[in-house]
Amino acid sequence: MSNKGAKPGIAFQGEFGANSDEACREHFPDYRPTPCATFEDAFEAIRSGACALGLIPVENSIAGRVGDVHHLLPRSGLRIIGERFKPIRFQLMVNPGVALDTVTTVASHVMALGQCRKAIRELGLHPEIASDTAGAAKALAERPDPTRAAIAPALAADLYGLDIMRRDIEDEHHNTTRFLVMTAEAAPARPPAGAACVTSFVFRVRNVPAALYKAMGGFATNGVNMTKLESYMEGGAFTATFFYADVEGRPEDPNVALALEELGFFSERLEILGVYPADPFRQKRR
Repeated sequence: MSNKGAKPGIAFQGEFGANSDEACREHFPDYRPTPCATFEDAFEAIRSGACALGLIPVENSIAGRVGDVHHLLPRSGLRIIGERFKPIRFQLMVNPGVALDTVTTVASHVMALGQCRKAIRELGLHPEIASDTAGAAKALAERPDPTRAAIAPALAADLYGLDIMRRDIEDEHHNTTRFLVMTAEAAPARPPAGAACVTSFVFRVRNVPAALYKAMGGFATNGVNMTKLESYMEGGAFTATFFYADVEGRPEDPNVALALEELGFFSERLEILGVYPADPFRQKRR
């Protein structure tokens, strides 16, 4: 059977119906969403060429960063070519015909349960941790139970034939996840000069006093807006010497170039992970 004309794949972590799946369908309708069991599997699908792109969550406005991803990014060999922001909406779903007053337990990913605490408490449900949101919905569809519900995106209810009993039950309606668009292309094209863009990089400061303070000085003196700076333990060492950062602008911009040059003086390692267009969503939230 020929694959001629088939859509290229875009990898995401989770089951069909997950928030990442919804994001793929919304932002990349010309690509075929491809579920992967783990983030490692998603990265490998991109790296191997099985998928042309990947859409990977890196942070949530309520839950914070997705830790596994930040550790995988520097050694993945992949490049970031874009970002997408997705408002997160969670639905309480049951098997068809089930009345809400018979439900005692609700299953979902731990982060989704944490982001829907008020509704869970109001309904008096016992939360049960599942591997992911869509996986909880899929499991409920495969093993119908009038005492159980799942919390997942609306797409999961459509895909698995479940009824939505309560809509948009997330505690905070500003709940938003930021995704990175990943490619295996070694040297993807950079945004043109003057375009609003983001540069993401990782660095390890030298083991000298005030190294981080001195390394960051170049961004302040050159007027570069750093929108993210996060530290990591690496190799089991209890020293925060490894950092991930996002700044506005391109490495070719004079002020960014000077800031990165100064950073290099105080760093053992500096690697650019991607230079990509800033999502217009950034401006909407300012």
